[in-house]
Amino acid sequence: MSTALAMIDAGAGASFDTDFPLKPFAIRHRLAGHALFELPRIIDLLRALPRDQIEFNSGKVEIGQDPDKMPLFEMEPVEVIRRIQTASAWMVLKRVESEPAYRKVLEDALLAVAMHNGHASLRDAGFYDIRGFMFVSSPNSTTPFHIDGEDNVFVQIHGEKFFTIYDNRDGSIASDEVIEHSITKHRNLKYQQSYDPKSKRHRLLPGDGVFVPYLWPHWVETGDSYSVSLAITWKTKAVMRNNDLLLCNSMLRRLGLAQPSPGRYPAFDFVKSGAIGAARAVVEPLRKIETIRGALRKLALGKNADYYLKTGAKEKQAA
Repeated sequence: MSTALAMIDAGAGASFDTDFPLKPFAIRHRLAGHALFELPRIIDLLRALPRDQIEFNSGKVEIGQDPDKMPLFEMEPVEVIRRIQTASAWMVLKRVESEPAYRKVLEDALLAVAMHNGHASLRDAGFYDIRGFMFVSSPNSTTPFHIDGEDNVFVQIHGEKFFTIYDNRDGSIASDEVIEHSITKHRNLKYQQSYDPKSKRHRLLPGDGVFVPYLWPHWVETGDSYSVSLAITWKTKAVMRNNDLLLCNSMLRRLGLAQPSPGRYPAFDFVKSGAIGAARAVVEPLRKIETIRGALRKLALGKNADYYLKTGAKEKQAA
């Protein structure tokens, strides 16, 4: 085993050898106690990130939370962290790889996975668009039921978390239309208890983690202490292409033109991918400007897209 691999180890009973990247499994890691994830350093990170990369709201939400009715409360981001044990808050710091120290952590962790699977580099392994999302949550907080458009090595660093993952490979939980909406509009899904037989619940303590494959639904809740976790995500070229097709299909569906699933008609998929790629070449440079990012979010997600940027409002339901 390489030195790098020691940062991320496969869990008992399943591993990067047998289940990666198609099925979830438990892992072990060595990031618990790392100085970058102590609260004072997280406050430093908050101050360095653009404000629209810091999302927070009340942690007292439903598993199947309506994204248009997220509970808001009056508190500045730094104060949320200072009072995280008692704030009843949920927070995510997005794109932490923009800070070099955190990017090194992400790349070292994924290099461990790449080397374990016989690759010399992240590119050789097909790991692109590497991103980090740090979650800081008060006790007994909930992250609602949702789908993510990337693969995810999720590591628990402080506190206890319960991570429940659902098998949707037969489409019985989220249809093509629902997946399109989750990738292009809002990640949250409607939840029903009837889905639970298709789930597995992982109890995560510091040093534990779980691999979450692309498009596997999940929801999360914290234990009795505040929690710090890190989602280490990446996309393969196949995932990026599939996301482009989901975006194009979603746009056409809104025009009344329901589309077949990606992969059924490769020639049509090729045309759709080319169209989305051309549009992205125009839009992506503009996303470097925070005000334009906000305008694009509202165009895609509606007037409440930036609910987490609202301050000065006492706890209430978003209109």
